Amino acid sequence: MQRALLAGTLVGAVGALLGVFVVQRGLAFLSDGLAHAAFGGIALGLLLGAGIDASLWVALPFTVLVSLGISAVRLQSGLGGDATTGVFFAVAFALGVLFLGLRSPSAPAVNVESLLFGSILAVSPDILRAMGLLTGITIVVTVAFWSRLAYATFDPELAAIAGIAVAWLDRLLLALVALTVVLGVKTVGVVLVSAFIIIPAATARVVGGSFARCAWLAVILGVVGSALGLFASYHLNVASGATIILTLGMGFFAALLFRRPKAR
Repeated sequence: MQRALLAGTLVGAVGALLGVFVVQRGLAFLSDGLAHAAFGGIALGLLLGAGIDASLWVALPFTVLVSLGISAVRLQSGLGGDATTGVFFAVAFALGVLFLGLRSPSAPAVNVESLLFGSILAVSPDILRAMGLLTGITIVVTVAFWSRLAYATFDPELAAIAGIAVAWLDRLLLALVALTVVLGVKTVGVVLVSAFIIIPAATARVVGGSFARCAWLAVILGVVGSALGLFASYHLNVASGATIILTLGMGFFAALLFRRPKAR
């Protein structure tokens, strides 16, 4: 339970931090697409003979490469982010299904349900340490490039004129989101992990305020929502991942209900 609480805190914080950029750019579908790409990476690791936990180290570079592929195709083809993400999402997920089917019949059985829906209470100490390391790296990089990422998010054309490497920052953001998605797969699974990135950031945006204020609020919502959802699942004896996401969702709808109406 202690490891689950710490894992949820880490993923909730870093997911929400990156989520403010993803939501502001209108790339909400991106995190869902990368989550399904992570499934392909995990399945590749299993095909190579790794266990579930070790397969995450195969999924990390696999998902980052998919994110860079999405960025490259978006820039070169002129397709929208949703269309490009949809293509990579479908191909990577189909590869995952294919990789699982190619495993030897004598290979250890795989609980596909745990991949799809996560198992936050089964986070091992090794995975938790890896999550802590990668979360720290992601937060440091995001904070270091914060002003340039924000500039490129709100006005990419003007940022490019000002000499900011917008395309490079776009790739950096997608790679960081890919890392966060892979971290979250172990906690809430492929199907639900994008909610860690989207819901707290969307809630903060509904509440309003400056971009920095939205970021702080999103992180707080992600951490508190993860903790409350985990404790609720323990006392109600229900699925932890789903309860965490539902808790975050309740915060979003509460923000919609109680937000101040915009002046006309």
